[in-house]
Amino acid sequence: MKNNWDDKEEKFYEREVFTAIDFTEKPLKNWEFYKCKFEKCVFSNSDLSNTTFEDCTFDGCDFSMAVVKNTGFRNAVLTECKLLGVNFSPCSKLMFSFHFEKCNLNYAVFLGRNLKKTPFLDCTLKEADFSEADLTGCKFTQSDLTLTRFSNTNLEQADFRGAVNFSIEPEFNKMKKAKFNMYQLEGLLYKYQLDIE
Repeated sequence: MKNNWDDKEEKFYEREVFTAIDFTEKPLKNWEFYKCKFEKCVFSNSDLSNTTFEDCTFDGCDFSMAVVKNTGFRNAVLTECKLLGVNFSPCSKLMFSFHFEKCNLNYAVFLGRNLKKTPFLDCTLKEADFSEADLTGCKFTQSDLTLTRFSNTNLEQADFRGAVNFSIEPEFNKMKKAKFNMYQLEGLLYKYQLDIE
């Protein structure tokens, strides 16, 4: 597939493997990918509007600043991918489920999105925005949440154990049964400037 991608005109692919393809050179609007695998592909600054990725895996791909208006991601598994500044807010509401592992999601926006039980494992989420999102049961194991924004966010049963550099204001978020390590309490009380030892 790597050598003849430019000759392809089909807009539906099933169980294909795409390796080291620069998709920025070919518009991908209105395409469908089902159970496909993408390895070291480049989607940065691409317009992926109205494209669907169902049960697809992405390894070492770059989605930085991609446009994802009405884009569908269902059961998308992303490993060691770069998603800098991606605004997921206009994605399809019906097809929106992920598994992130060792991904760079700095400056990503998830405003108002339903991300229930989404794993963010060993990810970098610096200055990401989860305002008004539903993160019920999400896992942030070993993730860096420096300056990540949580405002009117549902964090009930979310698991922050092992996460670092977060600052969350409990009074502005739903946090019932959220999980933390004892040493992480400073991230919940930072604004009170307490001296916790």
